[in-house]
Amino acid sequence: MRKDKKQVIGEEIGDEPIKLFLGVEPVDATPPSLHKLVKAYRGLRIDDFERFIGFFVAAGYDLNAKDAQGNDFIALINDQRFAESYIEIINTARG
Repeated sequence: MRKDKKQVIGEEIGDEPIKLFLGVEPVDATPPSLHKLVKAYRGLRIDDFERFIGFFVAAGYDLNAKDAQGNDFIALINDQRFAESYIEIINTARG
């Protein structure tokens, strides 16, 4: 890479592509809110995930949704390497 070129990892995305994660629906018994959170976590960078959470809450989805085993979003990602920042966003949104 040339010295005068800045490395860009991923491009900024607009609100509409982020909002598409609100439309994903589970194919199993996973609660829709939990499914949307997991899909957004897997598909969005941290800054975009934070914007997603604003749209998620505004749309009335449940930040505390749990699966059949009683696991919420934080419990599902807690042991993952980069989860801490995502967990902070959820905890802030929960108030």
